[in-house]
Amino acid sequence: MDTHTAMQTFAKVVELGSFAAAADKMEQARSVVTRQIAYLEQKYGVRLLNRTTRKLSMTDAGRAFYDRVRPILAEVTDLELSLQAEGQRPSGRLRVSAPVSFGILHLGPAIAEYLLRYPDVIIDLDLSDRVVDLVEDGFDVAVRIGPLLDSSLVARPLAPQQLRVCAAPAYLARHGTPTTPEDLKQHRCLHYAYASTGNEWHFEKDGVTHLVRVNAALRANNGDVLRTASLAGHGVILQPEFLVGDDIRAGRLVTLLADYAHTPISMYAIYPHRRFLSPKVRSFIEHLEARFGNPAPAAPGRRASPRRSR
Repeated sequence: MDTHTAMQTFAKVVELGSFAAAADKMEQARSVVTRQIAYLEQKYGVRLLNRTTRKLSMTDAGRAFYDRVRPILAEVTDLELSLQAEGQRPSGRLRVSAPVSFGILHLGPAIAEYLLRYPDVIIDLDLSDRVVDLVEDGFDVAVRIGPLLDSSLVARPLAPQQLRVCAAPAYLARHGTPTTPEDLKQHRCLHYAYASTGNEWHFEKDGVTHLVRVNAALRANNGDVLRTASLAGHGVILQPEFLVGDDIRAGRLVTLLADYAHTPISMYAIYPHRRFLSPKVRSFIEHLEARFGNPAPAAPGRRASPRRSR
């Protein structure tokens, strides 16, 4: 008798709670299911299930066996599906969630490149800084920038994003240039509402951390809104390089407190599970890795907080 098939049958009996239900689900005779469980018990010399006319329960050995068998069966299924997918061209609808500013500035061009390579994929892109539940809202992949929270989702690191403190020359001409983090308390600051540190801006110099609670002249949950206000001379912003780098290089914004460091924020591609990925999902994630950063192993059981995207 095939041990792998018997293991599948055992797992199905446990999950459905009865021999009859497992037999119906697997479209087998109940006698076949019974023989497969008996085969496993005889093969390993232990009783796996306690059976009465009214109740089915696992023995301690059965529970330990099930806990070990379940991930093995999942891995075998993944392997089979992966082999079947080899050579298949990515196709079908791919639902992607991303923060607004990054999506407009950088993800849009990356998607255009991807579609040139994989024209059979139809991308449904949702740009939003709102809280997104990938499973409930039916997204295949999301790009998130910021801290991660523990979760059953899988996070694939893409690239760190350096934070910059900056302001427009016109603002500095009117209000002066801060030379220390503490000087920011006397300035108009434009604050990202979903920052993981609240309204505290963190700086570090010579091993000393400086925490400054800023007075926000404007709070917004979108970094591009803050950038626009800063360009108009309304205050100082703390935003990632991808959003303000071009403005700094063009002189539209001036970098401040350059000798103080900030902890970079990370960018991730997240997806609902680590099991078999369809060709469209796998190819899209690989494209993001090639486009935005060095490929890295998936971070198990972690997820980027949707509230902290830009």
